[in-house]
Amino acid sequence: MNIVITGGTGFIGIALCRHYLQKHQDAVTLWVLSRQSSEQVKQLCGDAVLAISDMDALNQPIDIIINLAGEPIADKRWSATQKQRLLASRLNTTQQLIDYIACAKHKPRCLISGSAIGYYGDQGSSPLTEDSPPQDEFTHQLCSQWEACALQAQQYDVRVCLLRTGLVVGPDGGFLAKMRLPFQLGLGGRIGSGQQMMSWIHRDDLIAIIAFLAEQEQLEGAFNGTAPNPVSNQEFSKTLARLLHRPAVMPVFAWTLKLALGEMSRLLLTGQKVLPARLQQAGFSFKYPVLADALSASL
Repeated sequence: MNIVITGGTGFIGIALCRHYLQKHQDAVTLWVLSRQSSEQVKQLCGDAVLAISDMDALNQPIDIIINLAGEPIADKRWSATQKQRLLASRLNTTQQLIDYIACAKHKPRCLISGSAIGYYGDQGSSPLTEDSPPQDEFTHQLCSQWEACALQAQQYDVRVCLLRTGLVVGPDGGFLAKMRLPFQLGLGGRIGSGQQMMSWIHRDDLIAIIAFLAEQEQLEGAFNGTAPNPVSNQEFSKTLARLLHRPAVMPVFAWTLKLALGEMSRLLLTGQKVLPARLQQAGFSFKYPVLADALSASL
């Protein structure tokens, strides 16, 4: 099986590459589309990975494309320029994949393309499945255009799965790495009211979902990449503090975030209660359905 991964040098991509190389090393040839050098890609993802800077460099038919590329959404304040950069980083790579598929003599069997639960916008504590209507705001517009670009592959008879990922917890990276230090110092606490919902998932489960979608030929469309038990920000903060044996008594006030981050503060002050309805209906089983277990494994 020949697999191409974009975003392979990121927090999720590195783990995904190692999964395939460890579990299927004799049955999989793995390409990583990256702007980094071949040596850097191999160092991060594994020596057996083949690094390419352009899809034209492929010399074999591809079976699966896994598209995880995109500039991190929370690294910089959302100026008009940064919003355009976030969109372009997703659409440009995805369109490159569509152009490859259009010209390929042998079409891939499946395109698994990243998205995010930001697709739904701020929805309070209302349970959300893949069929729930979105709230129109920047994160929805970003994800909606990203998904629409990926869905172009369907016109070439390619099965498309859209993975709307929640907050990914795991060791050595991700948003948990940013939260850990203040909590270890006893400076952690709820953000704003603490009532906003956090739909999370352990990285191991997310990797398993991607492999599951690649294997299940009857599955297509949107899937929520979240654990089945979302929690409030207050509960998340208390659980993290308890596992680190620290108090959680230092709240971050909403007004300070709005002042410091502008519109981007909505990522922290609003949320969604997203449920993986379609994955559970398809028979996917979570290794870490409960937050405390997921955080323990990550810490």
